[in-house]
Amino acid sequence: LGDGTNTNSNTPVAVSLPAGRTATALELGSLHSCAILDDASTYCWGANNYGKLGDGTTTSSNTPVAVGLPAGRTATALALGLEHSCAILDDGSAMCWGKNYNGQLGDGTTFDSRTPVAVSLPVGRTATALALGGDHSCAILDDGSIMCWGYNWIGQLGYGTNFDSWTPVAVNLPAGRTATALALGFEHSCAILDDGSIMCWGYNLYGRLGDGTNTNSNIPVAVSLPAGRTATALALGG
Repeated sequence: LGDGTNTNSNTPVAVSLPAGRTATALELGSLHSCAILDDASTYCWGANNYGKLGDGTTTSSNTPVAVGLPAGRTATALALGLEHSCAILDDGSAMCWGKNYNGQLGDGTTFDSRTPVAVSLPVGRTATALALGGDHSCAILDDGSIMCWGYNWIGQLGYGTNFDSWTPVAVNLPAGRTATALALGFEHSCAILDDGSIMCWGYNLYGRLGDGTNTNSNIPVAVSLPAGRTATALALGG
C-alpha cells in the first residue's frame, strides 16, 4: 500500500510519495505497485523479489523507491506482471526489470535484473502500448504490429509455437490488420484490432479466448462478439 507500514487497511491510506510530487499514472502487479510522477520519474513499492522494484536491490519497501531509469530518460507508460515490471520511455524504447526466468524482460537473456534493461525491439521500431501477463510481455509498436516475449508454454505469445522467446516475436495477426489496444491475463493475451474486432490467444480453459471453444491457441482467434458490435476497450483477468 506504500504508506510506510505493513498493516492491512480496509479504508484508503495515502501512498508516501516524495514531498511535492503527484502521480500521473499507476499500475499494480501481484505484490508490487508502481507510479509515474508529475516530473516523469518512476517509483515502485512492495515486494522486491527478483528486483521488480527496479531500484538496484532485492529489498522490499513499504514506501516508494525510485526506479533506476537511464540518465535523461523518463517513462510515459507502465505495465506490471507477476514478478516483473516494464515501461515505455519518452524515446519510444521499452525497458523491463525483475524476474527473467522465461525471458520476460525481452533482453535476450534469462538473467533477472534489479534495474531496467532494454527490450530488444526491432531496429527502427518504437513501442506505443505495453501489457504484461504472469510471465510474458507484449507491446504494440508504432506500425500497429504486436510483439510478445517470455513464457509461452500454452501459446500466449501468439506466434504459432509453444516455445518461450527471450526477445520479442511478432504476433500472427490477420494480413492487413493492426492493433489499437492490448491486454494480457496470466496465461492468455487479447487485442482490439483496427476494425474493432477482438482476437485472443493462449490458454483457453473455461473459454477465456471467447471463440466458442475450450481449445488453446498459439495464434490469435476471433472473439465471438454480437453481430454488428465492435470493441472500444479491453481488460483481462487471471
